[in-house]
Amino acid sequence: MRFSQAISEGDGISVIVDVTDVEGARAAASQGAEAVAIERAVADLRDVTELPVLWRASGSPSEAVLAGADAWVVAVETAGEDGDWLVRQHAEAVELGLDCVVEVRSEEELELALDQLDPEIFLFSVGEEDADALRRALDLLPDLPAGKLAVAEVPVSDREQVIELERAGVDAVIVGARNVAGLVGDAPPPV
Repeated sequence: MRFSQAISEGDGISVIVDVTDVEGARAAASQGAEAVAIERAVADLRDVTELPVLWRASGSPSEAVLAGADAWVVAVETAGEDGDWLVRQHAEAVELGLDCVVEVRSEEELELALDQLDPEIFLFSVGEEDADALRRALDLLPDLPAGKLAVAEVPVSDREQVIELERAGVDAVIVGARNVAGLVGDAPPPV
């Protein structure tokens, strides 16, 4: 299943779990995660999970493909003043068959991404460590055109915060590796 399908289908918000090894991927799948995110290649990842994989490491889309990823993150911030670089990276990812997830941190970056790329999936990465990160992510949502998918990378500690994101219109949230069953909501089906 493609990454975009995993986070747009079904009821409610999808939980994406950052993993660093096959045990984390296996646990995420068994606890109801819809996808996993990796920041480096994980040996044998495809042997233990069929969940879509989001590549979040710096590097090219081809590195993401080699790692077995289904989707690749490109940060608007990384492009700096070189808007052509952003367009080239996005085109390469799409050509390689990856879902391209465009990371934005502000309204200005969101506007730039919409003007230059018009991607399907956005990652709102607004700061992990402070209490206002959730609010800043939600503040970006009104500027997102209908039909686009929103993924939030914010610290969530309980199901209520996940529900708040869902009610606001966020399609998925990235969380650290841990027991995510409580964040997912409904108990996952027995395996």
